[in-house]
Amino acid sequence: MSITATELKMNLGKYLLMAETEDIYITRNGKIIAKLTNPNQDRVDMAKSLFGIIPADITLDEARKERLSQI
Repeated sequence: MSITATELKMNLGKYLLMAETEDIYITRNGKIIAKLTNPNQDRVDMAKSLFGIIPADITLDEARKERLSQI
């Protein structure tokens, strides 16, 4: 979503809540000057990408041993 700096000033609380789920681009004179984003979103995306990599029938200790044996 893209909004003007003035719109952000008038409705900061609204856009802070929205930034939890989507990036908010702030513009001034038609140019993007800032991005309001959730700092934890990268972690969530990374965790989601890892689902299914470790088989369900392996224990955490077995996965750890396998990872360490590859070093």
